[in-house]
Amino acid sequence: MHSIPNIAVPTIAIEGSDARFPVRRIFCVGQNYADHAREMGSDPDRAPPFFFTKPADAVVANGAVLPFPPRTDNLHHEVELVVALASGGSDLSPDEAVQAVFGWTVGIDLTRRDLQAEAKKAGRPWDMAKGFDHSAPTGSLLRGTPPAKGAIRLSVDGEQRQSGDLSEMIWTVPEIIATLSTFVVLAPGDLIFTGTPSGVGPIRKGQVVEAVIEGAAPLTLSFAT
Repeated sequence: MHSIPNIAVPTIAIEGSDARFPVRRIFCVGQNYADHAREMGSDPDRAPPFFFTKPADAVVANGAVLPFPPRTDNLHHEVELVVALASGGSDLSPDEAVQAVFGWTVGIDLTRRDLQAEAKKAGRPWDMAKGFDHSAPTGSLLRGTPPAKGAIRLSVDGEQRQSGDLSEMIWTVPEIIATLSTFVVLAPGDLIFTGTPSGVGPIRKGQVVEAVIEGAAPLTLSFAT
């Protein structure tokens, strides 16, 4: 008979502290930049935000060398502002949502685009396209409210792929948190990936990816050959 597993809680680093932030759940917003919505074939008008999830243990620290994900020939990068919550609740107002924020950082929503396309075509869930192992690289958290504007960029092997500004988000961070709180009861430890600008594209084995948001330390990772 097996003993009861002892499972560690996933955590991410906090800038200027030896303490680490425990990750409870990861929520992601789809198509929150107009140019990215267009490149994915959608209407960028201000439709209500939609959400998908990743497992908490999908977080990956800066500097990691990742195994290339299985079951894909088309792995894509999506650089995003990530918000971490210190408190939660349901049916929050935008003002209450701001008060729930612990901090922010840069993250990458890794996507098995071929699996996502198959799921979309068949009307199936995106779980295996978005919520796989190591699919949520996340930088060190900066305490406080995230900026409403500032450059957001991603490069692969030094070549810039994505470039935008946080001010281009269709839904602001307070609006995203408030809307999400109407679907689920938010709680301390929840992370929210807030969408990506245009320029998403493929990553190959052996390549190095760097994600940057103005004011935060870069997030760098590479993929084993």
